[in-house]
Amino acid sequence: MSARKVIVTVAPTGGMASKKQNPNLPTQPQEIADDVYRCYNAGASVVALHARRAADDEATCDPNVYAQMNELIRAKCDIVLNNSTGGGINGDMLHQLNNGLWEINFEQRLKGMEAPGAEMCTLDAQTICASFGDKEILVPTTPSRIRTLAQGMMKRGIKPEWEVFSLEDIIKDVGGAIKEGLDKAPYFINIVLGVNAFQGALPYTPKILQMMVEHLPQDTVFNVSAIGQAQLPAAVHAVLLGGHARVGLEDNLYYEHGVLATNVMLVERFVRVIRELGFEPATPAEAREIMGLRPL
Repeated sequence: MSARKVIVTVAPTGGMASKKQNPNLPTQPQEIADDVYRCYNAGASVVALHARRAADDEATCDPNVYAQMNELIRAKCDIVLNNSTGGGINGDMLHQLNNGLWEINFEQRLKGMEAPGAEMCTLDAQTICASFGDKEILVPTTPSRIRTLAQGMMKRGIKPEWEVFSLEDIIKDVGGAIKEGLDKAPYFINIVLGVNAFQGALPYTPKILQMMVEHLPQDTVFNVSAIGQAQLPAAVHAVLLGGHARVGLEDNLYYEHGVLATNVMLVERFVRVIRELGFEPATPAEAREIMGLRPL
């Protein structure tokens, strides 16, 4: 009997961290592509991409930047390409409202799924308020906006990665969208835990993750992403529950206390754990089959 295959997603950049926090963070297309290729060789089968502006490394959903990343990565390997429609907390993504609050620009978010090459795109199906420094940043993904994102992805043949931060997200927002026919089984749901800056998000504990997994829709393939020091235990727990997991500098800048990580270090460690548990990391082709993606 062959070992169960576990999808290892690497999130190399994100839309929040900077090189000042960790100089190993890749931010521009060529260095991201080079880093992703190293992670692919280490066992990653999916990459969750965020784009940055060339001038200042701040966040963007510019489809030209995504297209360049996608092309550079695809020239090197067959890893699954997942582009963000969340963007980040600065750069092109941010504007201030008349009431003093800041908001992530929805029109900019839509651009994340316009680049050629994307096989998946993140779809954050909830409205949240994120606190960073002196800014309270609204990320409103209302029911109509969920439909706009999901229908745009369906039109382009892109699989949504539903990102959830609480039980309500699973039951009401994502569950409702699935009932409306805005995705086809198998559904790929990423449970994100430990985002302390997001109002309404949940921390990682074994009981919380167990509860969220128990409430997933039927025919769901689930992934777990946890922030900071919760990354490794939550990833291991995800595998033990029959799921998959994400690692990388988007979520965790450190390998251990006081030791800055690289993306390759985080992927290699998780792959070692997977194999110690008796499983095997999925190849990109196997990951596509598990998630219901078209083969390349």
